[in-house]
Amino acid sequence: MKPFSSRIIHWQQRHGRHTLPWQTTRDPYRIWLSEIMLQQTQVATVIPYFERFVARFPDLTALAAAHEDAVLALWSGLGYYSRARNLHAAACTIADNQGGKFPATADAIAQLPGVGRSTAAAIAALAYGQRCAILDGNVKRVLARHGGIAGWPGDKKVESALWQLAESRLPHGAIEAYTQGMMDLGALVCTRSQPACTGCPVNVDCIAYTQQRTTELPAPRPKKMLPEKQVQMLLLLDRGELMLEKRPVQGIWGGMWSLPELALDADPASHCRDHFGHVALTQQAMPQLTHSFTHFKLHIHPVQLQLAPRLATPAGQIWLPLSSALDAALPAPIRTLVKQLGPH
Repeated sequence: MKPFSSRIIHWQQRHGRHTLPWQTTRDPYRIWLSEIMLQQTQVATVIPYFERFVARFPDLTALAAAHEDAVLALWSGLGYYSRARNLHAAACTIADNQGGKFPATADAIAQLPGVGRSTAAAIAALAYGQRCAILDGNVKRVLARHGGIAGWPGDKKVESALWQLAESRLPHGAIEAYTQGMMDLGALVCTRSQPACTGCPVNVDCIAYTQQRTTELPAPRPKKMLPEKQVQMLLLLDRGELMLEKRPVQGIWGGMWSLPELALDADPASHCRDHFGHVALTQQAMPQLTHSFTHFKLHIHPVQLQLAPRLATPAGQIWLPLSSALDAALPAPIRTLVKQLGPH
């Protein structure tokens, strides 16, 4: 029987993905960008974002020179916005301290904001051909099934066992094809549900397949009830313009533009008068919108208010025409609400 890695490499060359927009280059900037975007996000979702991003910021120098708001605006809808802030911060650091040259080793890449061990290894392997193991979600699933490693991969002991297995199976050549092959196998064949085991190049010695344990391995994340939060969000309008507030850097939607919030039992008109010095001329409730995060569920109760002409704009707030508001760095649920306002 051929070694595990040889079978993965041969399969990738014949059946793996070769036409993704970041696969046509060894440019570490574009490979880095793709790996960050692919964290917790499906390939089909990432492709249009990646293409728009590199059209706007074709290299690391262009990204470093950009304003963070411009970066966040291009990221809007992709979620996990700390990725975009870290990406921009890392580009600035490389431009300022490293002469604009992207780090050339996995250890150095792992020092960048937002880059962990597996992401750094993937960049180093795909851009520089370095021999290092990756362990993203797809690879964890492949190794857990093939090696019969029980337990939830997020558990530290299980993850440690998976890292050991990943390191032990590295080939001595063709690391790019092997790295891509492991990711492709998990995405295309060894899927979370209904894996296509008969078409797998390593099924003959896969413990999950031979012992009929593919539904058992790997173990799912332990279930827990998500807490729920209720909040009012105010869509404040004045002469066809909408008020937006800058979110704090820490927390959900960090650094993005959003809507003023208040408690569910608070009166929106009084809030506008007391906090903004504006009189509400009209007030209209809009349909509730629910958005789920990984750690809680947010129930948004939007309220549209038409305000009397404003006199001043407090710090951290801006007024934008509705047509321009959609170009701002808005989280996806906020963008949905703004679109519901229609033309004004």
